[in-house]
Amino acid sequence: MPQESESQKQPEQRSPSSERRFVQRQIVQPLIQWMPLGGSSWLFFGFLLRQEWAQVLLTFPVTVVTAVWAAYSKNFVERLSEIYAGKGKQDADALSKWLDSLDQALKWQFSGFEAKYLRCQGLDCQDYKPEGMEQRSGIFTPMLREVFVPLKLSGDALIAGFRPDLLNAEAGEDQEKQPGLLIWDLLCKVRQEPAYRQMAILAWGGYGKTTLLKHIAFSYAEGNYRKYRAPKLVPVLLYLRKWRKVLSQENPPSLSELITQQHIPDLPGSQRLKVPPNWAVNLLEAGRALVMLDGFDEVADHERKAVSQWISAQMRQYSESVFLLSSRPGGYELYVGEKPRTALFVQAFNREQRQKFVRQWYLCQERYARGGRNTLDVEQQANRNAADLLEQIDRRQELRDMAKNPLILNMIATFHRTNPSAELPRRRAELYQEICTLQLRNRPNARNVELLLEADERQVVLQGLALEMMQRQLEQISKQELLPLLAQHLAQQDETVHPEDFLEQIVQVSELLVEREPEEYEFTHLSFQEYLAAAEVKRLRQEALLYPHLNEPFWYSTIRLYAAQIDPISLLRAALDQQYVHLAYDCWRDSTNTQRRRLNPALVNEITTARFQPLENMLTNAEWKAADRETYELMITTVGKEIGDIFSVDDILSFPCKELVTIDRLWVEHSNGKWGFSVQKQIWQEFGSPKTYNLEDWREFFDRVGWRRDNEFRRYENLSFDLPNSLVGELPSGGFSFLLKVLCVHLFSRAETCGL
Repeated sequence: MPQESESQKQPEQRSPSSERRFVQRQIVQPLIQWMPLGGSSWLFFGFLLRQEWAQVLLTFPVTVVTAVWAAYSKNFVERLSEIYAGKGKQDADALSKWLDSLDQALKWQFSGFEAKYLRCQGLDCQDYKPEGMEQRSGIFTPMLREVFVPLKLSGDALIAGFRPDLLNAEAGEDQEKQPGLLIWDLLCKVRQEPAYRQMAILAWGGYGKTTLLKHIAFSYAEGNYRKYRAPKLVPVLLYLRKWRKVLSQENPPSLSELITQQHIPDLPGSQRLKVPPNWAVNLLEAGRALVMLDGFDEVADHERKAVSQWISAQMRQYSESVFLLSSRPGGYELYVGEKPRTALFVQAFNREQRQKFVRQWYLCQERYARGGRNTLDVEQQANRNAADLLEQIDRRQELRDMAKNPLILNMIATFHRTNPSAELPRRRAELYQEICTLQLRNRPNARNVELLLEADERQVVLQGLALEMMQRQLEQISKQELLPLLAQHLAQQDETVHPEDFLEQIVQVSELLVEREPEEYEFTHLSFQEYLAAAEVKRLRQEALLYPHLNEPFWYSTIRLYAAQIDPISLLRAALDQQYVHLAYDCWRDSTNTQRRRLNPALVNEITTARFQPLENMLTNAEWKAADRETYELMITTVGKEIGDIFSVDDILSFPCKELVTIDRLWVEHSNGKWGFSVQKQIWQEFGSPKTYNLEDWREFFDRVGWRRDNEFRRYENLSFDLPNSLVGELPSGGFSFLLKVLCVHLFSRAETCGL
C-alpha cells in the first residue's frame, strides 16, 4: 500500500484539543509567567553580564519574585485548563439533554395528548345522570348540554366584596329578581383574584353540585369555556368517594400521581392514552389545571381528617392552579385542613330555572321516544306536557317548595311522565314513597321480573338497612358488612331468602341500591336513605331513636322527613327542651295543615317565640358577629329555606312583618339605636328612597352605613363589630344576605310596609 504523507496523517493523529494546547504552551503560559513585572529578569541578567553589581543587587529581589510567579502561574494555567475542559464537557452534556427533552416535548405536543385527554374527560361527563335518578322504563337519559340549567351561587364571594355591578347580567330581568353569581363569573377572574383559585361549593343533597362540576369539565373539554371569557384550563374531575381509601392511607399518592396513575386510566376511552413524562406535574405547577374534587361529605368520618389534610397540602403545593371542592355544608364543617379561601352556596331553583329545566327535559324525552326526530309536532307535544306539569307546580305551594331542589324536580318530572293521569305528590315524603313504589313494584312489573319478596316486604328490608346505616353514620357500606345486615332484616320478615340473591335483585332491577365501586354499596342518593330511615322509625314507633341526634347535621333531613309523616307533638317538645329551636321550627313548617291544627296553640307560640332567644342572648352579650349570622339563619328559615340558601325578592317582599319587627326591635334595643333595619331604612329615606338600583344613587348610602370604603365594597370580615367605633346602620347585614344590591331596595320597602 502506498504510504500516506506526514501531512495526511497529522489530522487523524492530532487530538481535537491540540491547537488549544499549542496556544497555551507557546503563547499564553510564557506571557502570564513573564508579564507581571515587566521583564525584570532580563534586566537582572543584563546587569550581571556587565558586572554592574549595584544594579544586580537592586534587581535580584524582583527577579526572585518573578521566578516564583512563573512557577506558580504554570501550575495555575494547567489547572485552569483542566477545570474548563471538564466544564465544557458538562455544558455539552447539558445541551444534549436539553435538546433531547425539547425533542420529547415537541413529540408529545404534536402527539395531541392533551386534546385526547380532554375528549376522555368530556365523555365521562356528557350524560345528565343526577345521582338518585337511575334509568327507568320509558325515561331516557338526556345529554348534559341539552338540559343543564346554570346554577346561581352566593356566599363568601359576595362577602369578600365582589362588586354588585359585576353580577352576571345574562339573565336580564330575572337577574334583578334572583341575584347571584354563576361559577363562570368567578372562574374568569382566577388570574386576578387568588381567592377564586380555591373555592368550596356547598349545597344540601340534590341541589346539583356534582352536575355543576360535570358541566364545567364538559365545557372545558368541548372548548365552550371561551364564551364565558374564562382562562384556558385543563379540567380534572375526581370523585372523592372513589379515591377516599387511597387518599386516607398512610402514604397517599401525590395529586400528580393520582391523576396519572388512577384518574386517567379510569376514564372512558383512555386505554390507548400514553401520558407524557411529568405532564401532570408541569400542568399543576404552571397553574393550568382545574382540579375538581367532588363529594367531600361522602368521605367516611374516619377518613375525613386524612383526606382534608391531603387536599390542603395539594392546594398549598400547586397554589397557581384552580381547585373546586364540593360538599354538603354538614360534611364541610368536619374539614380539618386549611379550607379553600372562598365558600359558595348553591341557590335553590327559581321559577325561570324551573321552567327552563322542565321544558328542556320534556323536549328530550319526546324527541328520544321518536328516534331523535325533532319536528314541530314533537316540540308541540313536549311543550304541552311541560306546560301541564308547570301549571300543577305553580298552583300548589308545597310543589313549588319541592321544585326548588333540582333532583326533586327531576323526580317530579319523572313521576309526571310515568304516571300522566296521577296527581302529583304534595309533600317530599310522599314523593319519595312514590319513587320507592315505582322502583320496587312498577319497575319490576314493567320488566316482567318476578322478585323474591313482595314490594312492601322489600321496602321494609331496605328501611331497616337505611336506619342501621344512619345510626352508623354511613353513606357507603361494604358487601362484607351489608350481607349480614340484610340477613338480619330478612330473618325479621320470616323470609328464607338468601341475602346475596336479594341484593342482586335490588341492585339490578329496583336500583334503589347501587354498587358504585366493586363490593361497595350505597343508596342511589342519600335522600332515599334518609327517607327510608324515617319511614322505619315510624314503622317501629320508636321516635326516641331520633332524640340523641337532634343536633347532628347528618340526621337533620331524616328527622324532618319523619316529622312530616306523624303528629310531631312529642318531637317538637323534645327539640324545644334541648334548645334546638331551628329544628323545631322546621319540623313545624314541614307538618301538614291537619297536623298543625292538632297542635296546642301554646306550643306553637313557644316555638315561634323561642326562635328569637338565641339572637337575644347574643345581643345581650355583645356577640355582634354571631348575632349577625343568627339573624340570617332566623330569616332564611322563616321563608322556608335551608341555611346556606339566599333570599329571593319574593322572599323579602312577603317576609312576615311580625318576625321582621321582632328582629329589628332586638337589634335597636341592644345597640342603643345604632343598628337595625329601621335605622338603615331611615338612612335610605334620607337619600331619597331610591326604588331601583343604580350605583350612583346608592353610593352614598353604602358609604354611610360602612359597606363601602375608599370606593370599594368592604369584605364582610372587615366590617366593624365594635359598637362604639362602628358606623351607624352598619349592621345587621345578615352575613352575606344584604350586601346584594337588589335586596336592599326591597328590604326597605318591606320595612316601610311593616311600619318599621
